[in-house]
Amino acid sequence: MHLKRNLSGLILTTMAALTLGACNVQRDYSTMIRQGQFKRATRAIRFELFCNPTLDVARREKLNFELLRLSRIRKDFTKTEKDVLEYIRKYIPTASYSDLSRWERTKALEFMRIDGKKWYFNNAAQNLFRLDPEAKKIKQTADSLRLAQHPENKVEEFPLAEHAARIIRTTLSSAAPAVHPVTLKIKQSIAVQPHVVPAGAMLRAWIPFPRVIPQRQGDIKILGSQPERYILADNDYSTQRTIYFEQPALADSVTRFSVEYVYTVRGRYVPIDPEKVQITADRIDLQPYLREEAPHILFTDEIRRISAAIVGQEKNPYRIAQKLFEWVDVNIPWASAREYSTFYNIPGYVLANRHGDCGMQTLTFITLCRLNGIPARWQSGWEFQPPDDSMHDWGEIYFEPYGWVPMDVTYGLFDSADERLKWFYLSGMDSYRLIFNDGISDRFYPAKVYPRSETVDSQRGEVEWSGGNLYYDQWDWDFEWQVIAAQ
Repeated sequence: MHLKRNLSGLILTTMAALTLGACNVQRDYSTMIRQGQFKRATRAIRFELFCNPTLDVARREKLNFELLRLSRIRKDFTKTEKDVLEYIRKYIPTASYSDLSRWERTKALEFMRIDGKKWYFNNAAQNLFRLDPEAKKIKQTADSLRLAQHPENKVEEFPLAEHAARIIRTTLSSAAPAVHPVTLKIKQSIAVQPHVVPAGAMLRAWIPFPRVIPQRQGDIKILGSQPERYILADNDYSTQRTIYFEQPALADSVTRFSVEYVYTVRGRYVPIDPEKVQITADRIDLQPYLREEAPHILFTDEIRRISAAIVGQEKNPYRIAQKLFEWVDVNIPWASAREYSTFYNIPGYVLANRHGDCGMQTLTFITLCRLNGIPARWQSGWEFQPPDDSMHDWGEIYFEPYGWVPMDVTYGLFDSADERLKWFYLSGMDSYRLIFNDGISDRFYPAKVYPRSETVDSQRGEVEWSGGNLYYDQWDWDFEWQVIAAQ
């Protein structure tokens, strides 16, 4: 018995020593992540969490989110070389592995090496035909030929330029702050499949809800919801408004959450005289929209270098904004992007890769504007160009003495000899928007316990239960809309 006690004590002492030794090993998980060593980084993070019980709450939350970030990156990078080449050969039959290498070098084909294996971004192949000029032309030719052979598949495009021109004309003739109202009916829903969480577990769901914005968006009326009881966030509580539901998960069927409503949105255009625009960098009330906003709005050395090259000696705020707007429009083409929660700094990624989706383009433009003393802020929700729709991000920019005006750098410059129409989206907005958010990464009401699936924007919704957050691969969402009236 005495021998057994000594042996047990020796084993425990040895294990403690090994554990202490492991805890004393310095592990730079950030370097491991940059090198694509996700498994080693995961072990290093877990060791730090285990070995440092006195970690402050902020540090512990950061480390736990790093584990989530790594798992989310893996979900966004699942395509193999074979997968990518198979899609590309639909349009370029002679494409080879050496072509893949060439496109990778030009950043037209996005990949990561994760634990020694190359994985491509899920939409990398599709993005190639948006980012590589030659590939883009080949696909456009093929698509045009296919449409010529099947003209019945042609869909009439929404007359966006005509619509914007009408907004300009009506504004100039009436001096109204917002014109051409459009009323839409929306139904947005979330569906959690059975067995994702234990039956009876309480599910908490947040669905984005439109903000009341004077002279821009309002007349919001809820028509129904599932479940019937909800908590609607106050319009002024957060810049990211939501409607909240909770109900127990069903055992063998889908648990649904939904809201249906109507609202009215108006187009807006502000004619800017550049010579009247004044510098506002010292305005105290505008400071929140002039400063850095970590982690994505930062005045990095690269941002400063790019800004100096674009702006040159220009001092007029509106002229500077024009230069920045045009530079993003011309030099940062739109491409599908991975989930925002997987990025450390979005504009940094944009400048390194020279492409990005609407939110990435907007964050880059906002950062450049703020760096140059021009107040700028986020706005997002959905865009409609009947019969098409999409989640979309844009923003607002401040010009004294005109105040806040809408802008959309993704829509960019119209190809028009009319200067007002050409620059419409630097001080105007169409009537087909649904505005959920006037800021990024803001609080929800009621508060969310676990980290959000989307840490920057809010357009699809969020779900959690007592066991943690439910990521996008654990539930489905749906968005239905109908134009009720349009002027």
